[in-house]
Amino acid sequence: MKVILQEDIKALGKKGDIIEVKEGYARNYLLPKKLAVEANESNVKELNRQKKIKADRAEKERQEAEKIAEKIKAITVNLKVKSGENGKLFGAVTTKDIAENLVKIHKLKIDKRKIELDENIKSIGEYDIKIKLHPMVHAQLKVKVLPE
Repeated sequence: MKVILQEDIKALGKKGDIIEVKEGYARNYLLPKKLAVEANESNVKELNRQKKIKADRAEKERQEAEKIAEKIKAITVNLKVKSGENGKLFGAVTTKDIAENLVKIHKLKIDKRKIELDENIKSIGEYDIKIKLHPMVHAQLKVKVLPE
C-alpha cells in the first residue's frame, strides 16, 4: 500500500515522502496515529501543491537575502570604542555591537546570530566579517574599529 508520510519516521522516511508499506502496518499503525495518509490521487496533488508553495517561498527568501547582501557589501560599519595603548580595547566588539550599529545607523535589521565572528574583536583596525543571511547566501561586511 502506498502512503504519504505526515511526519518524519525513523527507518521509513521523511515528511512528504511517498512510500510503499505493508497494508496491515498502514491500516493498524500509520493511518490511525495520523503519521501517514493514503497516497490517492487527491492527496498526491495536494502534496505536490504544498511542495511547490514551499519551493516558491524558499526562492523568494533567497532573493530577498541576495538583495540584503548587495546592500551589506556597500556598507562600512564604524565602531568607536574605548581603547588603551597599543590599540587594545577595553572589552571587545561582539556580534551584538555590530547588529545594533546596523540597525541604528544603516536601518538594516540582522540577527546577531547570523553574524559570524571567529573570535571577538579586541584591537583597533579593519575587519571583514561574514554574515550568513540564508543557507545559500553569505555577505562580507567591513567593520572599522576606531579609538574613541
